[in-house]
Amino acid sequence: MWNRGVVDTGQVLDLMKTVAAEVITPRFRSLAEGEVMEKNPGDLVTIADQESEAILTRELEAAFPGAFVLGEERTSTDPSTLDRFVEAEHAFTVDPVDGTKNFVHGSPDHAVMVSEVRRGETVRAWIWQPEHEVAWVAEKGAGVYRNGERVTREPVADGVPPRGVTSIWPLRGHALGKLPALVGSWVCCGVDYPRLMEGAADYILYARNSPWDHAPGSLMVTEAGGVVGHTDGTPYAPTVLAPGIIVAADRGTFTAVRRFAADAFARR
Repeated sequence: MWNRGVVDTGQVLDLMKTVAAEVITPRFRSLAEGEVMEKNPGDLVTIADQESEAILTRELEAAFPGAFVLGEERTSTDPSTLDRFVEAEHAFTVDPVDGTKNFVHGSPDHAVMVSEVRRGETVRAWIWQPEHEVAWVAEKGAGVYRNGERVTREPVADGVPPRGVTSIWPLRGHALGKLPALVGSWVCCGVDYPRLMEGAADYILYARNSPWDHAPGSLMVTEAGGVVGHTDGTPYAPTVLAPGIIVAADRGTFTAVRRFAADAFARR
């Protein structure tokens, strides 16, 4: 399938689409008894997560000998994989079914996500939303594309208060300073980040920081003109696992939100 080590963005996207079509979508709203498990209380995993991650990992390892593949499900059983990822010169992140809880409950808001990381920096990223039939692809310095069309995110207009979303339950309905109260996100990074780029939100707050969740979308938002970073002002990097992430449409919004974000994260 692959020309080893020379794989373009379209080939990776085609792989993701194929895996979704063969392993994930046939089980959407059709999961059988015993095909949904708990990794931890309330943290779901399905047979679709496990099988799709295995295929994506195998194919990426075949295409890029020597690259380390960090998968969400693999890490749940072997946390030491995070250390190996941080130390790797060349790596990929794989989130086989982002938004598993949505998937289990029949919501179309789930996605397959992959990113490529070199020397601690995300250089390529892919999100495939199978039920929405929307593909997002980004390459560092070359922009982000939605179904082949380049996307840029306009800054929030002067005098317009930015709209924030979050999946942190205690923060829903909470206002950061004089900004409008936060509302619920789509509870899926593979949908949240794209929705911000599409203009449905101006900033997002995340407490947890897992590379497979944030490496793809952070590159895309940055390439679209946005800002992704932490409460201390440092930019997001996939190998820095500090909790608390602010995703913003523009620098001004990031600065305005950052003033209150540390206190907000403390409420969770």
